[in-house]
Amino acid sequence: MAVPIAVLDCDLLLYGRGHRTLDRFKLEDVTDEYLVSTYGFPRQFIYYLVDLLGATLSRPTQRSRAISPETQILAALGFYTSGSFQTRMGDAIGISQASMSRCVANVTEALVERASQFIHFPEDEATVQTLKDDFYGLAGMPGVLGVVDCTHVAIKAPNAEDLSYVNRKGLHSLNCLMVCDSRGVLLSAETHWPGSLPDCTVLEQAALTSQFETELHKDGWLLGDSSFLLRTWLMTPLHIPETPAEYRYNMAHSATHNVIERTFRTIRSRFRCLDGSKGTLQYSPEKSSHIILACCVLHNISLEHGLDVWSSPATGHVEQPEEEYEQMESVDSEACRVRQELLLTHFS
Repeated sequence: MAVPIAVLDCDLLLYGRGHRTLDRFKLEDVTDEYLVSTYGFPRQFIYYLVDLLGATLSRPTQRSRAISPETQILAALGFYTSGSFQTRMGDAIGISQASMSRCVANVTEALVERASQFIHFPEDEATVQTLKDDFYGLAGMPGVLGVVDCTHVAIKAPNAEDLSYVNRKGLHSLNCLMVCDSRGVLLSAETHWPGSLPDCTVLEQAALTSQFETELHKDGWLLGDSSFLLRTWLMTPLHIPETPAEYRYNMAHSATHNVIERTFRTIRSRFRCLDGSKGTLQYSPEKSSHIILACCVLHNISLEHGLDVWSSPATGHVEQPEEEYEQMESVDSEACRVRQELLLTHFS
């Protein structure tokens, strides 16, 4: 007589049946130092995330015993900040590696759902003016609403072996378009673009371009490097500066635009799942894009809570080689006029 075989969940074997939440790990039982070293963030920050995401992470489940929001968040933070599903991470909070993976997926989606709450351009005039004033204070560049650039994050080869994700270095990646303010707070993040697309094409097709051409602030601009085309709302450096005013403009542009490079380094330093030191993100492009965006949301929340790591020494492999690009020349006469007026008014 055949004996039916049941597929048992390891957590069910360990903890039995019932419909109550599992509390395998107590935040109050460990020190802040342990939490920061293991999960990347202090206790109060983690409590904030539990309040923010708790209702979403407590949705009804068919599993016999749900994993608590607190445990799910710790599992996800452990992965984001270490880039690893190491057994010891799951052991620390009492869940299996498979459960770790589910927790990361749940928390990632909960953070992505809240992306627009934490990543957006300011809308009221006073905040917009403060944004411009803060940028002006860096290097004397007026009218700046944000600095924009792209960065590549390595992913595993898609199952379909889609060549659109192979970048110019022959690696599979997502090309992520981001804008930040003078403190490194992200104002826009589009993390889903295939790695084969050059930066200028990403911007051309991005929602950001539609925003600035149809909705946002006509009296200011973003700063982008020479991988982008000059636009009325996007000031790029001069390819070959000739006059003292043009040199001063390029120097102010470079000093201001450097904020986005520092921001990329900060994000990679804090979220090691993105820096390549543990290998590529082992997910589909869509799931990898969501993980990157979740880290961007956490980056902004951490800055809101005063957790600025710019002054912290970077450790390990935090740099990832960026794509080379060709100097772009604009054919937009109105954009050229706007830049020339900026040169004459502020740098002559």
